[in-house]
Amino acid sequence: MKHGMKMISAAILAVVAGCGEQTKRGFQGYAEGEYVLVAAATAGKLEKRYVRRGDEVATGAPLFALEQENEKAARREAEERVRGADARYANLAAARRAPEVDTIRAQEAQAAASRRLSEQQLAQQEALFAKNYISKASLDAARANHERDIAKVSETEAQLRLSRLAIGRDKELASARADIEAARAVLAQSDWRLSQRAMTAPVAARVHDTFYSEGEWVQAGSPVMSLLPPQNIRVRFYVPETALGALAIGQAVSAACDGCSAPVPANISYISRQAEYTPPVIYSREQRAKLMYLVEAQPSAADAVRLRPGQPLDVTVR
Repeated sequence: MKHGMKMISAAILAVVAGCGEQTKRGFQGYAEGEYVLVAAATAGKLEKRYVRRGDEVATGAPLFALEQENEKAARREAEERVRGADARYANLAAARRAPEVDTIRAQEAQAAASRRLSEQQLAQQEALFAKNYISKASLDAARANHERDIAKVSETEAQLRLSRLAIGRDKELASARADIEAARAVLAQSDWRLSQRAMTAPVAARVHDTFYSEGEWVQAGSPVMSLLPPQNIRVRFYVPETALGALAIGQAVSAACDGCSAPVPANISYISRQAEYTPPVIYSREQRAKLMYLVEAQPSAADAVRLRPGQPLDVTVR
């Protein structure tokens, strides 16, 4: 009877031990960082570097600036071209100047006075012609003068209406508007080129490394520095095929490191679908020849700052 009780107790302990191994398993891993390389689109001399390695920078903080004299001069030229195009359009869209309008109005008044005078003369000539005091030719001349003055009044009235309209025609105004848009596009290009000479931090991060010193020539597209945002730090570890079925996206893990006051919590964000040989960073003699699966876990930004890329980790899966 005692022997039977001992066998049952041993079986229970074995089951409990097995469950403990399944609920808490440890794997070797390391911390990895995905760096943000900050580069200028154009080449130039590094005029100013505002940060050093290890500095913490906020989003939008200035990082470095290349020489900008040529780009600033090009922008000033583009601004002047925009002002010139605006002035030409305003001139074409405006009516005639006030002195010109006043001159036309004076000509209209003069033509109206001449018409009234010729109208009176025509009435006198018609009365004299009715009494046979003048010839038909004199009457025709008076009538012709009156018709001429009427036409002159119509002409000056038309000129006055025209003076109130824009100087340019529709096609001229359309061409002037197109010139304005083209000048503004050139100004926008100048602004973009100038902005590419001074780079700011795209995200809040730590300056991991700098590759150029002030005064050095930087090639176009060559990174000047690298940033490491905390959200780009992740935990990587490898698990054998026998443990793969117990893992799932979102599952909680904890990563312990030498010198860490407490394990870093994380959640599994990626499980590889392809097997590979144990990477050389893991030197376990028992696992060296086995096929393993890569697993990545993402800690929170607040916890990720406690890790350093390349740091060995002991990962525990719950």
